[in-house]
Formats: sequence, structure tokens, C-alpha cells
Amino acid sequence: MTTKYRLLDLFCGAGGMTLGFVGQQFSGHFESVFAIDNDKAAVNTYNANFSSTNHCVNASIEDWLAESKVPQADVIIGGPPCQGFSLLNKNRDGDHRRALWEPYMDIVEQSGASIFVMENVPGLLKSPEFVDIEKRADELGFDIITPAVLNTADYGVPQTRKRAIAIGIKRSDFVGAALPSFPPKPLFASPSTESSLPAWRTVKDAIADLPKKPHGTDIRHDQNPPLNLHFGRTPTDVSLERYKAVPVGGNRFDLQRNRLDLTPNCWIKKTSGGTDLFGRLWWDRPSVTIRTEFFKPEKGRYLHPDQHRPITHREAARLMSFPDDFIFTGTKIEIARQIGNAVPPVFAAKLADYVSELLLNRVRKAKAA
Repeated sequence: MTTKYRLLDLFCGAGGMTLGFVGQQFSGHFESVFAIDNDKAAVNTYNANFSSTNHCVNASIEDWLAESKVPQADVIIGGPPCQGFSLLNKNRDGDHRRALWEPYMDIVEQSGASIFVMENVPGLLKSPEFVDIEKRADELGFDIITPAVLNTADYGVPQTRKRAIAIGIKRSDFVGAALPSFPPKPLFASPSTESSLPAWRTVKDAIADLPKKPHGTDIRHDQNPPLNLHFGRTPTDVSLERYKAVPVGGNRFDLQRNRLDLTPNCWIKKTSGGTDLFGRLWWDRPSVTIRTEFFKPEKGRYLHPDQHRPITHREAARLMSFPDDFIFTGTKIEIARQIGNAVPPVFAAKLADYVSELLLNRVRKAKAA
């Protein structure tokens, strides 16, 4: 049996990134030995999928670190909460979440890891905090391989989600080693570009086989996947008429043109921006970024391509590239949060392949378990 690399997932959420690293349908070269998150429902989901020993801990990372011994590992993965770096957060000064990269790096140091993979919003790379992260990494003997903002659609996810990826390698473990170039080469390309690569995977590829009409308005525990999460909402008559007024590929501006009487005054007064609000997905394109409130069309382009409803939890999970047999636990609100906050597993698997290639060139011998 081939020894697998030991993996710690920090701020792990439901485990989308772990799945890309440990799942047999993906990389499969790693084993999860520890994970942590402060979202109890997400931790329950993680343990339901990866841990018969419940090694995913529900705790504040700082509190846990102050009281616990860090397991030894080959690789640390995860993304400190991104709200402090996000351009959506206009009042970023003083956001305590900006500092959570510090316990992340403490665990990198104490685990003896050779590699860390930090994932976050694109704004991370231009933030003052990233300068501090690079400085701390250097002090710990790590070089950060050219950080980059990657589009998950380029790697097989049916979603145009852009994420910053920074990979650090311990210099002493890779002295003289030949390193593969980063980022990994795209496997898919936008159909609007001249490329020999296959076109991006689309919404149709991901969800077209699901029933057009979902059943019920809550998790269907009496149904097997995928139907257990293929439930809808009960729109008001006004909401339903609004949905009907938005054409294929349309958005709130089409609603305003077609049914001014149903358009909220705040949208009428705001004549620019927000082109995805109350928008429909396209069958022949990837989805937009799936966020935690994908079931609310007023939050983004989350209307079904041709049905008068928002997308379901199952449709959102598939657009994030989660396989149907992945177990989500919690309420429908908690599961939506887990889906929207996740790293798409198919994308994570490409990072895992790259990290595996790095580790094949590691100079020192792998640590004993």
C-alpha cells in the first residue's frame, strides 16, 4: 500500500478542499489527519465524509492552538476567513479576521509541513496582509511560489469563480529540486478565446439531468441523492411574476423594462451596476460565483436558466462540483452556507495534483506517521 501524504485542513468548512486532495475520484494521494472550523454544522459535514474518528474539531483556531499539540503533517491547506480581504467588505480596517493567517502560519511551523496551500479571495494578493504573510513565511524558511489568481472554470468547474492561491515550500526540503511551474496549465478555455482546449463546462453539463421542477421546500430525508437536496421555495405571487419577467440571460434591468410596476424603487433609482442581480443563468455558460445565499435571486444571477425559480441546493452543489454522494448535514440555511463557502473539489484536485508533483521532488524523506 502506498503511503499517503499527511494533510491538515484549517478553516476547512464542509471539506471541499479536502475532498479534492483525499477523494479517490480526485487526487487520492493524501490522507486527512486533522481539520478545524468554527462552524459546527460544517464540522459535522466534514466528519460525516472524511473521519470515522471525528478528527475535525469545532473550535476557534486560536483557542485550539493555545491548548493543543499540532499533529505532524506534510501539507497544510485552507484559507483564513476572507471577509477581511474582500472588496465586498468596504470597512475592512480593524477586521479581526485579517489576523487569522497568523495561527495558520503557527500551525505550518509546528506541524513540520513541507508545503502550505493558502486559498482566498483575489484581493488577498494585493493586501498589506499578504506582505506580512510573505515575511512570516520567509522567517519560517518558506518560499512562496509565484502566487496567482486562478479561474476555477479553467480547471473543470462549471463556474467562473476566481480565487487567489499561494503555495509555500520549505526551502530546506527542496534544495536543488526541480520544481514544476505554477500555476498548473488550464484544462479548459473560454469558448470566446482561440484555444485547442475544450470549452468551459457549462450549467447544462452540471444540472440539465435534474428534474425541472423541484419537490417540496425543505431537505428531503426520505429521498436519496440527488433528489434529497433538490427542493425549492414558495415564492409570493409578486416574486413569481418578477421571475417570469426576466428572459433567458436577463437580469434586473430586464425586469424593469418588462414590468416596471414590479421593480423595487431602489433598483429603479440605481441605474448602473448590479447586472447579475435578479439574473438568469445561461445553459451554455458556466455559472457565476455561487455564494451562500444562492437561493435568493435578489443576491445575484441565481435564477434557473428557463424555470421561474432560483436554483436548488443540489443544483448549487453541482455547480460547485460536489459529487451527489457527498453528505451535507445541517439545516437548509447551514448547508447553503457550506456550499457557498466551499472550495470546489474539482479545482482543489488540480491543486492536489500539483502539490503531489512537488512532493515527488522533496529532498528529505517523508516523516513517519
